[in-house]
Amino acid sequence: MAEKLSWRIGLPIGLFIVCLILPLFISPLWIRIVTEVLMWAALAQSWNIIGGYTGYLSFGHGAFFGLGAYVTGILMVHLGWPFGIGLFASGILAALLALIIGYPTLRLRGAYFAIATWAFGEMIRQIAIILEITGGAFGMQLPSYLNLPFFYYLMLGITILTYVTTYGLLERARFGLKLLAIREQEEAAEMVGVDTVSIKMQAFALSAFFPGVIGGINAYWVTYIHPDSVLGAQLTDFMVVMAFLGGIGSLWGPFLGAVLVQLVQRVLWLVWGEGTFYLVIIGGAICAVVLFIPNGLIGLMEARIFSPRKAFGQWRKSIKW
Repeated sequence: MAEKLSWRIGLPIGLFIVCLILPLFISPLWIRIVTEVLMWAALAQSWNIIGGYTGYLSFGHGAFFGLGAYVTGILMVHLGWPFGIGLFASGILAALLALIIGYPTLRLRGAYFAIATWAFGEMIRQIAIILEITGGAFGMQLPSYLNLPFFYYLMLGITILTYVTTYGLLERARFGLKLLAIREQEEAAEMVGVDTVSIKMQAFALSAFFPGVIGGINAYWVTYIHPDSVLGAQLTDFMVVMAFLGGIGSLWGPFLGAVLVQLVQRVLWLVWGEGTFYLVIIGGAICAVVLFIPNGLIGLMEARIFSPRKAFGQWRKSIKW
């Protein structure tokens, strides 16, 4: 038990120290790549709050990212507001939108909820295309601020906040136990007095707040936003893939999945140029995880570190002889 506790504490501290000093030793290209990894790690964890801990698979989560991007862009470009206020407004509005959308959709379950959230995401994309204030199909240009370390440390901060919040509210508090009860057996949770609708809406709003802020950071970082780039379905797809690959319903699973997927994508891009071959590799990895290690890579790693015999037994049971 002491070994497991020291591992859980020592790894985050060591990782934090490495992240703090990393920009001093790598090139600008790799600073950008690591910033992208941090962004996806935070996005995957935010999806994990509703998809992993609560058990409601949202396929429209990218809409909150896009909303945050457009809110920050509109406030900065059209109203002249500071970037910091735009970020705060982006997160709050994304959470409020989640509450509005969640009230009817969270009463649905399974595929019905997934389809409803996908339709919601597509609706937001179409609205962005036709509105004049968003730039319509031409997109929106933001002021340029060419400072890679600034965006790196800002993304590092929101990523840490995402994981600390997840740990504090979902791993160490009764709120997380209520979410797990809903995921495992919602009817039983209702019978013992859990207000499932309220708890699910709180989780949905929390999982939307972080993508809203991250979308605002990304918009100012890349200086240009377009409905297809910040509201495309591929955003949610990547969140889901990273969370499942690393291990849904766990603290470090989405982080591990984001690091693996994003690094594979960028390394293949550097070696072979622009392409989509990495999707074949990631798809094969996802199939292997679902078939042989349903708890994800983080579940396999923890089992092998602390109980190798148990891990081997679980692997044998997963194979259909």
